[in-house]
Amino acid sequence: MKKKLHLKLKKRRPNRSRGGDILIYSILIIFGVFMGFPLVYAINSAFKPLDEIFVYPPRLFVQNPTTDNFQDLVVILGQSWVPFTRYLFNTLFITVVGTAGHIVVSSMGAFVLAKFDFPGGRTFFNIVTTALMFNAYVTAIPNYLIMARLHWVDTVWAIVVPAIAAPMGLFLMKQYMESIPDALIDAATIDGANLWKTFTKIVMPTVKPAWLTLMIMSIQSLWNNPASTYIYSEELKTLPYAMQQIAGGGIARAGVGSAVALVMMIVPITAFIILQSNVMETMASSGIKE
Repeated sequence: MKKKLHLKLKKRRPNRSRGGDILIYSILIIFGVFMGFPLVYAINSAFKPLDEIFVYPPRLFVQNPTTDNFQDLVVILGQSWVPFTRYLFNTLFITVVGTAGHIVVSSMGAFVLAKFDFPGGRTFFNIVTTALMFNAYVTAIPNYLIMARLHWVDTVWAIVVPAIAAPMGLFLMKQYMESIPDALIDAATIDGANLWKTFTKIVMPTVKPAWLTLMIMSIQSLWNNPASTYIYSEELKTLPYAMQQIAGGGIARAGVGSAVALVMMIVPITAFIILQSNVMETMASSGIKE
């Protein structure tokens, strides 16, 4: 018995030396430093006075930290014709509704494409895959013409509806749902679960890593969307647009611009940190083999 256990442990041992481990971790640390550099620089720049922002050669870490940049930002926002809370509400509405709608529509469509055979299903998915090849700048004019025909220009729906219909979500969810064993869905049907209960109680919890990843991507995209192409009314404009106008005030607002950059990074980074941990945990514990 002990001999068998020893052989199993020997088989599981990684086939690399200690020097290989040191090399791998060294490379990971170097890449980690490069990836964290922009974030560290942005945080330090937000607390730098003007003389440190324009010092040459530039310094990574702030020497005399100050909150003047954030105080100036609050003063400027307080003098705005449209209240700051209105910009924030518009952005939150677009982000929350667009993200939730994108996940729901993509998941339902992916479930049908992945687990049901019907005429035109493969053709439809090929069209979705082809749509991934087109850059947003290529589809900007057709999207605007469609929004104009629907009379959605200068409304939040001109941002929300295209976000819900983005092809990336459908592609990602469909590819992930194909890994779900058909026997699992058949067992639920035999137990008396209808299609909706099977989708909500079995399929969606199983593909949790996929829609959490999709949530991260959607939040980052919508939160930073200035929506200046479709929205013209000031009371409907988003927070990124207002922040861009503030940061574009020239050299005198360079410090405020650094504070703006940090403020706009808080929500996407926070969402990534929270959801990324759930994605890793779920990926490790939700593997199902038929």
